[in-house]
Amino acid sequence: MSQDSNKHETDFGFKRVAEDDKARQVREVFDSVAPKYDLMNDVLSFGMHRLWKRYAIYKADVARGMKVLDLAAGTADLSLQFAKKVGRDGEVWPTDINRSMLSIGARRMREAGFDMPVVQCDCEKLPFPDDTFHVVMVSFGLRNMTHKDRALSEMQRVCKPGGKVMVLEFSKITPLLAPFYDFYSFRLMPWLGGKISGDSDSYRYLPESIRMHPSQPVLAEMMRTAGLEDVHWHNLTFGVCALHIGRKPLK
Repeated sequence: MSQDSNKHETDFGFKRVAEDDKARQVREVFDSVAPKYDLMNDVLSFGMHRLWKRYAIYKADVARGMKVLDLAAGTADLSLQFAKKVGRDGEVWPTDINRSMLSIGARRMREAGFDMPVVQCDCEKLPFPDDTFHVVMVSFGLRNMTHKDRALSEMQRVCKPGGKVMVLEFSKITPLLAPFYDFYSFRLMPWLGGKISGDSDSYRYLPESIRMHPSQPVLAEMMRTAGLEDVHWHNLTFGVCALHIGRKPLK
C-alpha cells in the first residue's frame, strides 16, 4: 500500500480502516451493544465505572445555573447526575453520534423527570456556538473518534473561557498489572460479551480500542495543543481509567 493511501486510514481496534468508514463501524458496534450496554458495563468493570463517573462529577464541580455538554452521552447516566447538580436554572445537553444509544438515554431522562435537549451529532463538528458551556465532558467516547485532535479542538471551542474540558477514558494501566489486565481484556471480556450480549466481536473491538488510545501524557499534550491550559490527569484504579482535565484560557 502506498504512503499516500495510508494518510486516509485510521485504527479500528487493531485493524486499519478507511477514515471515512470508521464512524460507521463504530456505530455498528454500539448499535449491537446498546440494549445491554449498562449491564455489560457493570459486569465487565465490576461496578467500578460508577465510581469513576462519580469522581468525574465531583471534579467537574458544577453548580446551579451552569451549562454542561455531555458528549458521547450514550445512556445518559452522567447527564442525569449533572442535571441534578445544575437544577432547573441550568442546562445539560446530552449528545451522541449513535442514535440507538441516545434513544435509550432520552427515555431514561424522561422517566427520571428531566426535560433535557438531546442532540445526535459528531463531536468533530459540534453544532454549538463558541463559548457556550461551563463544562464540556466526554466519557468513554474519545477513543472511538476518528480525529481525536479535531474533537478536542471542538470541545475547547464551545467551552466558556475559564471553563473545564474533561475526558474520562480507559488508559494505560500500571505495568505490573498489565499481564493480568491483558488476559482479562482479550480472553474473558469477549467470552462474557458473547454469553451475556450475544456479541463477542464487539467486546473484542472494545479492549483493542483501549490499547490504541493515547497514553496519559500523550493525551494531555493533545489537549494542550487544542488550546487548553493547566492540563492534568488523575489515574483511577491503577490507570485502568484516567480523568484528564484542562481549562480554556480567559480572554
